[in-house]
Amino acid sequence: MPTSGSVKKRLTLDRIRLLGVICFALLCSFAAPAQTPQSVTATETSTNSQSTFPQTPGSVTGRVVDQSGAPIGGAQVTLARVGQAEKQEVSTDVNGRFTLPQVAPGAFHVTIAAEGLAPQDMEGTVGPGEGYAIPDVMLVVATQHAEVQVALTQEEIAQEQIHDQEKQRVFGIIPNFYVTYDRHPVPLTVKQKFHLAYKSSVDPITFVGVGLLAGADQAGNRWKGYGQGADGYAKRYGATYANVFIGTYIGGAILPSVLKQDPRYFYKGTGSKKSRLLYALSSQFIAKGDNGKWQPNYSNIGGDLAAGAFSNLYYPSSSHHGASLVFSTALIRLGETTVAAIFQEFFVPKLTPNLPTRSPTQQ
Repeated sequence: MPTSGSVKKRLTLDRIRLLGVICFALLCSFAAPAQTPQSVTATETSTNSQSTFPQTPGSVTGRVVDQSGAPIGGAQVTLARVGQAEKQEVSTDVNGRFTLPQVAPGAFHVTIAAEGLAPQDMEGTVGPGEGYAIPDVMLVVATQHAEVQVALTQEEIAQEQIHDQEKQRVFGIIPNFYVTYDRHPVPLTVKQKFHLAYKSSVDPITFVGVGLLAGADQAGNRWKGYGQGADGYAKRYGATYANVFIGTYIGGAILPSVLKQDPRYFYKGTGSKKSRLLYALSSQFIAKGDNGKWQPNYSNIGGDLAAGAFSNLYYPSSSHHGASLVFSTALIRLGETTVAAIFQEFFVPKLTPNLPTRSPTQQ
């Protein structure tokens, strides 16, 4: 049996073991919570230190040239970070090179511009501590879009219309200057009216036509006082040309300038044949004024009467009949121009090349 002393010794050892276990348990309960905050704090500190540590900036370099490959010095280079307002600007050196240092890593946009040349844009991404080299950038001459509106004066427009009229020849030969096919003709100036009369009266075909009329008068022995032969033909030729010249200048230039009327025939070309015929017949008695309004054609009638009156000065004395000669000559000329107007309206356009282009509504 164990003695009382051994029992006491065992109880003492058990107490010591129990006390050790309790101390160990208490030590573990305090040590575990203490380690967790320390570990989190260390991790957070490590993470924070990594997020706040600045990244190494990079750089962007390049070269700017023109179309021939020559370097462009002084070109403006602007770098902007995507999503940021701050910009970096530098100029190219004499060799056309540029360097943009201290560029924060990330996407960027570069614009290169030079005076008189079209700007160029490009984009890229630079990494931390990285050097980004842009290939040679070529700047070309800027395309200039200049819109110039030139407003022609009334006189200039009329001159263009006269220029077109002077190309009008029946069969490409016979002058047809006193007809306008333009739907909106501009009134002629005094100078232009005289120019038109001059061009018509000195045209070579006019002289040929006068020669044919003089020959017909001689063949019919009209104006007997002139006689026959070359001398009689020359006198008839001179008298016929005088009628044409005087009638053209007085009826086509002088009176139209004084009375402010347009001496031209205004081609109608539309409507029924009857309406066009009546229009052609009335054209010898109704003229368009420089104000654009229709009015009695005093210029045409006055020109025909003037030609008849002047004919008393050069027709042979045996043919003078005073007022009867004046009116008979005027009526003959009036009849000729009336027939000519009918031909102008219905036949001449088909026989005259180089007419101004007319829109479908003008045919």
